[in-house]
Parts: sequence; C-alpha cells; structure tokens
Amino acid sequence: MTRSDLVEELAARFGQLTHRDAEHAVKTILDAVGDALVRGHRIEIRGFGSFSVTHRPPRLGRNPRSGEAVQIPEKRVPHFKPGKALRESVAQQSAETGA
Repeated sequence: MTRSDLVEELAARFGQLTHRDAEHAVKTILDAVGDALVRGHRIEIRGFGSFSVTHRPPRLGRNPRSGEAVQIPEKRVPHFKPGKALRESVAQQSAETGA
C-alpha cells in the first residue's frame, strides 16, 4: 500500500472527508512520526506497533567487488517493532491462505 492508497482508503471510509482533507491528515500524521523520530523519541501505537531509533556503531565492512576493507561510520536508523495484535493477525492470515 502506498501513501496515495492510504489517502484513498481514508477518504472512502469517511465520506465526510474530502480527498484533500484525507491527504492532509495522512501527511500530518506521517510528518509527526518522522519529526518525533528525528528528535530521538519513541512512538507507540497500541495494537499496531512502535517506532524507535536504534544506534548502529561503526564497523569494518567489505567492498563486494574488490574485497577491500571499508570503514562504515556509525549511524542512527529507524526501527519498527510490530505489536502483538498486528503480529497475530498477520500470522493468522498467512495460516489461512497457506502462505
């Protein structure tokens, strides 16, 4: 599902919302999540999951073409951990479809 699919779904579910309002709501939520992660905060949405920022220390990697050692700098990366309800519903759906 893409961002525009999410906007379409929101506008379809709530008839009182115009497409522009739905687009604004989705943009506002995603911007708020992104801003909170940039500031180092953790976001928890009960039943869905939590977003956090994890720290990856510097390490020594390898260039796959030459095999040469390459220093990889430290970085902060976003991390998503699904909630119990989401994990269970995905597991149940995959068990029903046999995937």
